[in-house]
Amino acid sequence: MTFNHQKYKPFHPIQKPDRKWPNQQITQAPKWCAVDLRDGNQALIEPMNVDQKIDLFLLLVKCGFKEIEVGFPAASQPDFDFVRKIIEDDLIPSDVCIQALTQARETLVERTFEALRGTKKAVVHVYNSTSPVQREQVFGLDKKGIKDIAIAGATMLKDTSKKYSETQWRFEYSPESFSATEPEFALEICNAVLDVWKPNPSQRAIINLPSTVECTTPNVYADQIEFMHERIDYREWIDISVHTHNDRGCAVAAAELAIMAGADRVEGTLLGNGERTGNMDIITMAMNLYTQGIDPELYLANMDEIIRTVKDCTQLPVHPRHPWAGELVFTAFSGSHQDAINKCLQQRESADAWNVAYLPIDPKDLGRSYQEIIRVNSQSGKGGAAFILQNEYGLQMPRWMQLAFSPVVQQATENHRGVLDTKTLHSLFFGTFAPAQPWALERYSWDDQQGLTATVTCDNQTFNLSGKSDGPLHALISAMSDQCGQVIEIQDYKEHAIHQDGLDTKSNAQAAAYVSLKVNGENAFGVAIATDTLGAALRACLSAINSAINAGGNSAGDTTQHNTTASNKTSHSSKSNPKSLAPTS
Repeated sequence: MTFNHQKYKPFHPIQKPDRKWPNQQITQAPKWCAVDLRDGNQALIEPMNVDQKIDLFLLLVKCGFKEIEVGFPAASQPDFDFVRKIIEDDLIPSDVCIQALTQARETLVERTFEALRGTKKAVVHVYNSTSPVQREQVFGLDKKGIKDIAIAGATMLKDTSKKYSETQWRFEYSPESFSATEPEFALEICNAVLDVWKPNPSQRAIINLPSTVECTTPNVYADQIEFMHERIDYREWIDISVHTHNDRGCAVAAAELAIMAGADRVEGTLLGNGERTGNMDIITMAMNLYTQGIDPELYLANMDEIIRTVKDCTQLPVHPRHPWAGELVFTAFSGSHQDAINKCLQQRESADAWNVAYLPIDPKDLGRSYQEIIRVNSQSGKGGAAFILQNEYGLQMPRWMQLAFSPVVQQATENHRGVLDTKTLHSLFFGTFAPAQPWALERYSWDDQQGLTATVTCDNQTFNLSGKSDGPLHALISAMSDQCGQVIEIQDYKEHAIHQDGLDTKSNAQAAAYVSLKVNGENAFGVAIATDTLGAALRACLSAINSAINAGGNSAGDTTQHNTTASNKTSHSSKSNPKSLAPTS
């Protein structure tokens, strides 16, 4: 087995010191032509059947493509049958032009026009290979022989189209392997084809300049396109089209630079399906324009439907990190990324221009939810859990509770060895900070004059508490301290209303309360949901006391002792017996 770079020769770019494209900027979308049904189909292990091609054709129409290459109808019966079906069943909208490919051979050209018979408008696309390796080693012809094939093909299209005068015809020519062809010869052969067609305002032509095999960097391809753009005849009445492949992984970049260099039209496929490493991915390029505030003139908001249909028709998977479309492209696992995203989204007003760290676009534009932005695993920090609980359940954890919850989540993700889903995270949060035992609130009332009156239970015993203080929380804590004979102090408190699209929408929950206590000098945290703010606050205080009991006297934030299943077990740590918080009488 060898790995020898010396067998390869470097590609020598053309000399073009007067290049203008580096100073250009794309300001509008190109004309798009989707070639999924021909070029993409030819790259499949199992080509699409007629029904699959119809499904994909209808998807392309729904996405807004106005030019769609529907196949190579002279190459196979399924291709021919598909083209006939969409014409005869009137599936082609009036503003959509279909396109068919053919080689420059009389029988194939005749068959192609027969397949397109009856359509309102169509492009017939003829091609032949022009590069030195194709001329010399495949066809055994000199430049004149290759040029004669192109002229003959162009003549066949022009003559045959006259038999089908009910259709508005346009013609397209591709010097296949253009990117590996000498620019001067590519120009010569394209001009010879155009001299046959004589494009004009009523019948424009298309010159397609493919990077059939990507053999060099995108800037060199841009030079080649600009060379043709500046010198080709009939420039006013032709569209220069590009068709890039992804052998070097630069198909999108090459197409973008080609537009800057003067091209008008781009051929490609949804999600980049095509020979070898694929065609230019139209979704990627269109979304690249979208992020610059340019209308891509395609509708891609139904991204999940696009992916589902393409996968069903092609039997090809979509990589989870595929640009713009992949399942994970808007997902942050890193704690620092999650924190930055969360902070940006919290500060953003709906009318603001989009400017969110780590999110180049709003995922909702592609039909994705904020649930998919942040997912919690062992790489995540406090911000990730807080984001999910807020966006999915309406819970706005204060920072001190985020800090307390972070090690709990960390331990759970390490034990789970994967991503915690939202339901698991929600259960973990309430299991940690809202244990229902041993203390529970049965009834309560508050009066500014009389103070707090409450009935609580513990270990099947009922206790009536009362007290006056600065407020009901301090009154409850004072009464509980007296009842238990322990030092309990309030450190912090937060409350907020829960919107109807937040947590527990099927119940009457309206308020959430969060409490931070010191219990015998140790931190303890509690949360509660109730139909009123006071009930939530009082229950949150008891939750914090229960958390301290269940943690054996340790704080929820004590990473060395905390048990993520504390809500279901009572720890009998030697540091503090849970009964120390039981009633004294």
